[in-house]
Amino acid sequence: MSKMIPALLALLAGIGLAIMATTPPLPRPAQSPANVFAAGRAMADIRVIAAKPHPGTSPEDAAVRAHLMRRLRAMGLETRESPVAGGAEAMAIFARWTGQTPAPLALHNVIGVLPGKDRTLPAVALMAHHDTVWGSPGAADDTTGVAALLDVVRAVKAGGTPPRDLIVLITDGEELGLDGARHFFTADPLHRRIGALINVEARGGGGRTTLFETSSDNGAAIALAAGAVRGPAGSSLAVFIYKVLPNDTDLSMALALPYTAYNYAFIGRPWLYHSPKATPDALDQGSLQDMGGQVLDLTRALLGARQLPGKAPDVVFFDAFGLTLVVYPAWAGWIMLALAAAGLKFAGRANWRAAAGGAGRMLALMVLAGVLLTAMNQLSLAPGAPNYYDRLAAIPRLEVMALASSVVAFLLTMAAWRPNPAAMAGAALPLLVLGVAGQVLAPTAAYVVVLPVMLAAGAIAAARGTGIAGQGLAVLVAALVAGYMLALGHQVMQGVGPNLPVVAVLPLALAGLAALPLWPSINRKHALVAAAVLLALAAGTAINVRLDPLADTVAVYSNDK
Repeated sequence: MSKMIPALLALLAGIGLAIMATTPPLPRPAQSPANVFAAGRAMADIRVIAAKPHPGTSPEDAAVRAHLMRRLRAMGLETRESPVAGGAEAMAIFARWTGQTPAPLALHNVIGVLPGKDRTLPAVALMAHHDTVWGSPGAADDTTGVAALLDVVRAVKAGGTPPRDLIVLITDGEELGLDGARHFFTADPLHRRIGALINVEARGGGGRTTLFETSSDNGAAIALAAGAVRGPAGSSLAVFIYKVLPNDTDLSMALALPYTAYNYAFIGRPWLYHSPKATPDALDQGSLQDMGGQVLDLTRALLGARQLPGKAPDVVFFDAFGLTLVVYPAWAGWIMLALAAAGLKFAGRANWRAAAGGAGRMLALMVLAGVLLTAMNQLSLAPGAPNYYDRLAAIPRLEVMALASSVVAFLLTMAAWRPNPAAMAGAALPLLVLGVAGQVLAPTAAYVVVLPVMLAAGAIAAARGTGIAGQGLAVLVAALVAGYMLALGHQVMQGVGPNLPVVAVLPLALAGLAALPLWPSINRKHALVAAAVLLALAAGTAINVRLDPLADTVAVYSNDK
């Protein structure tokens, strides 16, 4: 049992770090000081705006626009409504929602400007959208964004006149094809005054608010954010992934322009996405606090900057468990890979047979995990085309399925293994190769492999000795890597898990590698029994998802799909 203690300590610490990384802050009450963002204050606007569904062109949305105009004017902003004609895509979406052939759609952006001390300086703009999909009150998407911006403006104004203008753009038609943003960034003269832009969005009803997209050449933009935002969340991995996904937000309409741009959103409580149950009471107010707090910090930094950040080479960045933003140049990944290779060479000491066996074990782990995750996902799918929103509602159970399948793969390939340092170094080799490929093809995203492999290589090299320092290093590395990979696995399962749970293979492999210097090896029979129990859990969960009736949270316009 004593041999298990270091591994258990690392596991418990890793779980704690993962919880810290994925848990939003507590919401501040409405009675908070005027210069801070308070979710309790912003909830008053959310309860008004999200009282009913308010898709673009609806009478309910007209009432929302009137409320927004009153709120902006009361804070001293120069306000106006800007009419926008809905395009062909908007007409088609509207017809799909309602089953009716629509008349020409008349949309309206709401625009406000808080004057700054020097109105000749490039302005800072904040953007969200006020329309919802058909049938959803949209307390998160995007009422949270709208209400967050209102309280951010209030807090900025409470601090006195800002150094430069602050523009508030609350678009219409985002859910109908981005027409409001398209019109503003192509036809509204005010867009030429913008120097920096922050957009806020939501896909779900909770979770950490994350910086998931930026303008290109983001080095200076991230440097400013890293120095300004308290309790940050975001990563260059998310930025890279979002670039290759076929998804759009209002910010997509602005990225071709020479702005410094940031995009924030949360995706927790995914079953509430476009749901009729996305009500104010169902919203995680901690997520609202997270969004408003980060955006207020960044807005103040941009408003107060002597010169807004311009173009600089893209950088690697990620939050260290929500405590701070780690930032470094992409080329530093090559140094990390060199250090990892040196550590693994030291650990291997020309014992190539053991290293080859270790590499085979790691490849077996990844292949087996991929097979199990794919098979369980297929088992969870009912015949016919799945309802997208029903799959979102199943994500918590799909995460259980994926975690159980991943542990099964680890138990079957690694649990009874007693690797020496050379074998552990061999286990790292496939991931080192993957890190090199990532550094070549996607240097700002490769850190997710490169950094853990470097840390694990150090712990593996230290495992050649028997001292307490080496074991302490192994516990620290295992806790850090396991914590980050648990959080990453949770995030990627929320993002793409319903369709692609096989993405959990990479976090599993990296966490497993970091655990090897501590792994005490367990009896093969015990490992097989545990694997059988967990496999039954994974299969039972998949069958439960397959047989479960359509969730009552699905978007109303998807009920026939």
